Amino acid sequence: MNFEYLETANQKINNKPLLVNMVSRRVKQLTEGMRPMVKPDHPHQENLDIALKEVAEGLLTAEIVVNTPEIDDETAAEKLLSL
Repeated sequence: MNFEYLETANQKINNKPLLVNMVSRRVKQLTEGMRPMVKPDHPHQENLDIALKEVAEGLLTAEIVVNTPEIDDETAAEKLLSL
């Protein structure tokens, strides 16, 4: 693991659990064949380092969405029917 990329990525995303989730999802995507958004430093660079580099360069970001309050089924049906 490239600790330079890790440190820079951690500065971009201050929430460590979020960073872990982002990077792990991206590593899975890269493993499944998605193309990297950055040029690898060398031909055999690990997907983990590529994902960290994408975060460090600001190409991979996250948005935290606050959940809306729960509504009961009856209210949801009324709103749906009013459309």
